[in-house]
Amino acid sequence: MADRTAPAPAPPSPRTGPGAAHRPDRAVVRDALGVGVAVGLSGFAFGVTSAGAGLSILQTCALSLLVFTGASQFSLVGALAAGGNPFTAAAGAFFLGTRNAFYGLRLSQLLALPRAVRPLAAHWVIDETTAVSLAQPDRRAARLGFTVTGLTLYVLWNLTTLLGALGAEAIGDTDAWGLDAAGPAVFLALLAPMLRTATERAVAALAVLLGLAFLPVLPAGVPVLVAALAAPAVLWFQGRAAGRTEKGTDR
Repeated sequence: MADRTAPAPAPPSPRTGPGAAHRPDRAVVRDALGVGVAVGLSGFAFGVTSAGAGLSILQTCALSLLVFTGASQFSLVGALAAGGNPFTAAAGAFFLGTRNAFYGLRLSQLLALPRAVRPLAAHWVIDETTAVSLAQPDRRAARLGFTVTGLTLYVLWNLTTLLGALGAEAIGDTDAWGLDAAGPAVFLALLAPMLRTATERAVAALAVLLGLAFLPVLPAGVPVLVAALAAPAVLWFQGRAAGRTEKGTDR
C-alpha cells in the first residue's frame, strides 16, 4: 500500500519533464534553418529599398551589419525615402527596436549564456531568434535554436542586403520597376502571421488608421510614432470594458 503521508510528486515542468530533453538536435536545426533562410532572403528587399531611398551601398550594408532588425531598418529607410528628417526617421526606427530589449529580458533567463558571449548574443536578439528559442522544450535546445537561427539569418540577411543594393544600383530608378513597394510588402508579410489574438489585430488596425490619418499632415517618420499610441489606447478600452463587466456581475 502506498504511503499516503508522502508528498505527491510535483507535475513535470514544461522544460524539465520527461519529454523535454528528447527532441533531436536535427529537428531543432531544421526549424531554425527554415526560419533563418525564409526571413534572411528578404534582406534583398531591404537592399533594394535602401538604395532606392538614396543610401549608398556602404550605408545600406552598415545598417544590416550593425542594426540587424528588419522592422527598424525598413522604417528608417522608408521615412528617409519619403523625405523625412533623419532624426525623426531614427526615432521611429529606435522605437520599433525597443521590443528587442524585452525579448532580451526573457532570453537571458532561458539561455543563461556565459557573460563573455552575452554582448555578442544580444545583437541576435530579434523576433525570429526569440520565437525559435521559446518554442524549444529545454535550455540546450533553446541555445541551439537561437544560435542556428541567429547565424543563418545574420549571414543571409547581410549577403542579400548587399545583393539587393548592388542590383538596385545596376537597374537605376527603382520606382520605374515598382521595387519601391518591395520593402513595405515584405514588412507586412512578416507582421501578418504575428497577429494571432483579437487584441493584437485591434492594435494593428488602429495603428494603420492613425498612421494613414496623420500621414498627410505630419513630417515623414512622425506618423509611425503617433501610430504607437494604438497599443495603450486599445488596452485602455479593454480595461474599461472589463471593469464594466465586473460591475455588472457584482450587481
